Amino acid sequence: MSDSTPLDRVLGFVKTVEAGGGAAELRPFLAEDFKLTEWPHALSKTGSTRALAETLAGADHSKEIVANQRFDVVRTTSQENRVVLEMNWSATLLLDLPHWDRGDTIRARSTAVFELRDGLIISQDTYDCYYTTPE
Repeated sequence: MSDSTPLDRVLGFVKTVEAGGGAAELRPFLAEDFKLTEWPHALSKTGSTRALAETLAGADHSKEIVANQRFDVVRTTSQENRVVLEMNWSATLLLDLPHWDRGDTIRARSTAVFELRDGLIISQDTYDCYYTTPE
């Protein structure tokens, strides 16, 4: 783990999420004290904060919500142990959600800020801007 840069680790994490990785696949990237902060957006008006266990459970549960996730990284910024990714995200919905129906492709422009320690991600702050109208 320590042989790779923080950017390499974060990009590996994102590729694992994109490939449909669940708790077992994501756990090697995350520190025991990991915290995910999801800032308010169209699907979560108040946002949320999750610890490691909740995040891993959510990764397993996401397989019931979306398929074919894709992260197109547009820009990266890396400084010491902080990595920022700007991405275009899309996925196929497996159920109905506000603004979308099952089978629709849901899309968002997302910025994620990661902090690492000893090669592990200790925090992720996400800022998602969902497109709620068709292309």
